[in-house]
Amino acid sequence: MPIVHDWLARRAALAPERTALIDSLRGDRRVSWREWNASANRTARLLRDVLGVRRGDRVAVLAMNCTEFLDLVFACGKLGAILQPLNWRLSPTELSALLADAEPAVLVHGSDFQSQVQAVRPLARAVRHFVHLEDSSTHEPGDIPFSHRDSLSDAPLPPVDVEPEDPWVLCYTGGSTGIPKAAILTHRSITANAANTVVSWGLTADDTALLNAPLFHTGGLNVFTLPLVYVGGTSVVARSFSIDQVFDLIHRGAINLFFGVPTMFIEMQRHPRFDSVDFSRLKLLISGGAPCPQPVFERFFARGVDFKTGYGLTEAGPNNFWLPPEDARRKPGCVGVPLFHVEARIEGDVEEGELLLRGPHLCAGYWRRPEETAKTFAGGWLHTGDLARRDAEGYFTIVGRSKDLIISGGENIYPSEVENVLAAHPEVAEVCVIGVPDPKWGEVPRALVVGRPGADLTEAKLLEFCQGRLARYKQPRSVRFLEALVRTSAGKVDRRSLTASHGTPG
Repeated sequence: MPIVHDWLARRAALAPERTALIDSLRGDRRVSWREWNASANRTARLLRDVLGVRRGDRVAVLAMNCTEFLDLVFACGKLGAILQPLNWRLSPTELSALLADAEPAVLVHGSDFQSQVQAVRPLARAVRHFVHLEDSSTHEPGDIPFSHRDSLSDAPLPPVDVEPEDPWVLCYTGGSTGIPKAAILTHRSITANAANTVVSWGLTADDTALLNAPLFHTGGLNVFTLPLVYVGGTSVVARSFSIDQVFDLIHRGAINLFFGVPTMFIEMQRHPRFDSVDFSRLKLLISGGAPCPQPVFERFFARGVDFKTGYGLTEAGPNNFWLPPEDARRKPGCVGVPLFHVEARIEGDVEEGELLLRGPHLCAGYWRRPEETAKTFAGGWLHTGDLARRDAEGYFTIVGRSKDLIISGGENIYPSEVENVLAAHPEVAEVCVIGVPDPKWGEVPRALVVGRPGADLTEAKLLEFCQGRLARYKQPRSVRFLEALVRTSAGKVDRRSLTASHGTPG
């Protein structure tokens, strides 16, 4: 069964003059659906007519957020080509491994990453063409400027037969060791996530979101950006996260949807402007990507904001649950109930255990990794590796990763629960709790803490703070103070690396 793969052509036909994008990199220039579709058509002609890209070919992109990046997303959709967005935090060695993995025919890059491209160029044997987004004299002879598309026609392209299971995006999962796996996001899975989000979260054509999460993550692409294209809403395109920009847009009501990761919300709450920003016109403020400390919820609740946490994976959506506004404060930290076309259950059909997901929003497995695909998607269900709890009302709460679970004297300890308590200490900036081997209990918790500037923290003070807030067996037996927490290439706290460095007894 065929599927609509040219989203912008449909949007341009349905609402040609409505605003699709607001380009904050170019003075908040407004781009209509008609204009965006024309731009994506020219981009598709650059890929097809100049660079020889055909259905199934990979197009790699190494760039910060920009409208050109979004043009490439939909140009690939028009052609049936496959976008490979690259994490610009990676080293040249890591980038070379990803290029060898997907073998893209084209690599498009921003000038910020010229040195990385020069380093990977000799090893990127599959790349036929290097395309630079900004005109510059530093590029190699033979490289093609992206601006060449401006001379091409914006007329509709000849039709291409694209099937629902055809890949659209190779989105890499963040890993702490080894080469990250590429989840195959198909036209079916991306469309299903958009439909799920629109009908379950109540998105409309009048909604506007800020896009400042990196587009190499599924969060940047699929939490709001593509669902808003599906429903005809608007995205404000930002290069990256800026607290002042976020506050300005929220305060004047220029956006009513905002997604971020916990680190962003923590930084927002530390900022002196936090208490004066008008949050009243926000429709949805949602955190994802990692567990969010309880104090973050409480401060937003105090400002009258129904702050909530979402749950998703690169392999699934990433949108999977919805917490109704009336339950946001009653069930803080709960992710809620499954979206319209999502099935969720706990393995063994018990109250607590590994979360399994099923639905049309699941990816088609991992690129060129059939064994890992078969294992992770056994029985048609995605085995998430995350531990969840389902309450009597059918609401789900994510309690941690199964591999991070600390078992002490036969009792289960979820690091996130201990971290929430320690994060409430006014002098704690960040915290990660790991398990340390213990001859009596098997393992016990250890807190790795980053203090706020000027903090006067001691191990004794923090251990005393835990008393009365945590059961005795959950309380850390030791504390180590760090300058910063090591993070993965995806920006998440790297528990594996921290455990390796700080998880020995003593």
